[in-house]
Amino acid sequence: MLAEITSPTAVATVQPQGCTNFKLRQLMRRVAQHYDTEMARCGLKTTQYSLLSHVLKLGPIRPGDLAAEMKMDASTLTRNLRPLVDAGWVTLEAGADARSRLVHITDAGRDKRAEAQRHWKAAQLALNETLGVGRVNALHALVDDSLALLATTQGAGDDE
Repeated sequence: MLAEITSPTAVATVQPQGCTNFKLRQLMRRVAQHYDTEMARCGLKTTQYSLLSHVLKLGPIRPGDLAAEMKMDASTLTRNLRPLVDAGWVTLEAGADARSRLVHITDAGRDKRAEAQRHWKAAQLALNETLGVGRVNALHALVDDSLALLATTQGAGDDE
């Protein structure tokens, strides 16, 4: 069945029905709901877990560079960082000069990220079990291929 879904021949002979945007949004909402439910058990949103993970991996880092790495608008990043700063999981400290700042993860942030990683893994394993590992791998490949094709035809800009 997966061969039929991803086969170029099958795609060429059967025209899509419905709105691709709507179908992808439906899937994204359902998947996000799945992850959000699990992440709520440790008191984080998936966006907060992603931010903590990126700061851990890339930090200390300038907010603008972090936004670029995460393919997100700088104002969105600032808004999403605020609860992490307020919770004491990240800090904004002075950078190389008076105008620059650096985002750092704190020890409490490292601990929260480690706790959240266990919940993220549980969500991923449950999704793999529900959909099947083969379908998840095929979905990843299809998304990656589609993103690459769209980047070459529409430019590489993302809106997240």
